[in-house]
Amino acid sequence: MRESERKDIASQLKRYLSSRRSVWGDIAFRLQHRAEDRVDGTIADENVQAGSKFLETKAEGVKAAGKEAMESEMKAADRAQAASHDEQPNIERRSMGSNEDYEKRLQGKSIRYRTPSTSFEQASLFDDSAARGDTFDLSGEDLDSLAKRVAECRRCPLWEERTRTVFSNGSKRARLMFVGEAPGREEDLQGLPFVGRAGKLLTKILDSVGLARDEVYITNILKCRPPNNRDPNEEEVRACEPYLARQIELLKPVLICALGRVAAQNLLKTNASLSVLRGGIHYYNDTRVIVTYHPAALLRNPHLKRSAWEDIKLVRKIYDEEIAEEE
Repeated sequence: MRESERKDIASQLKRYLSSRRSVWGDIAFRLQHRAEDRVDGTIADENVQAGSKFLETKAEGVKAAGKEAMESEMKAADRAQAASHDEQPNIERRSMGSNEDYEKRLQGKSIRYRTPSTSFEQASLFDDSAARGDTFDLSGEDLDSLAKRVAECRRCPLWEERTRTVFSNGSKRARLMFVGEAPGREEDLQGLPFVGRAGKLLTKILDSVGLARDEVYITNILKCRPPNNRDPNEEEVRACEPYLARQIELLKPVLICALGRVAAQNLLKTNASLSVLRGGIHYYNDTRVIVTYHPAALLRNPHLKRSAWEDIKLVRKIYDEEIAEEE
């Protein structure tokens, strides 16, 4: 080993150990002096090599300890995030990102959501009128009068830019209900849900299992179009929730099909991903819910159509079973 290398290693050992203010500092000083004096080259080499090995061992120990500490910290963070999902109200859980542990717990399991017991509880979440004692009561409304209430609605800022409200389409006697997320440009212009390209694909999907649009009931989480077709925000969802809840209450469907992640997460009050929700049977109160892709997603990703075909076959199967039980 060269003298310069011995000096460099000894110097590193000195800086590391002296900074620790421990007995090892004295060893580093002695090791350096031995190397520099070259009294006995063999002893110097052995000591410097021992010092180098010590440094490597300590570095590996520090690296291992750091990795263990990092893993421990990440696990603690995951536990805290998972716990926060359980502690937050349902309406807040939607806005939080999914985490791996939460999704693993949900995989293959049903989600059951029950609506609040009174209209006042719903209204008090988002409406200042509740504080004044003016509860948002829709219990006396039928589908026609409810549509009029929606047409006059100003419960969130979306009313300022809408062309028309989009209440529903299909049969008022339907037992199968499809729920999307929000109107798009064509829907805003015509006042009907799913009339654009995605709507035409939905019609074809229904036809593929022997269903016509006038046999089912189609609506959305929101009744007004969000700017640039962005995802609905919490204020908008809360404002429209009583309308959708009353539609479901009046229609009494035997099955609801949620079209897309946004519709499914808001209907079931969960932040689980679409991949977790698809394939399972969930519940909105006592009504079964099946989740599939939004038709717009199928237009963007045609390779998803095979999976959507499996979903719609499940919709038809369960719908037929429910109707048969009623008869």
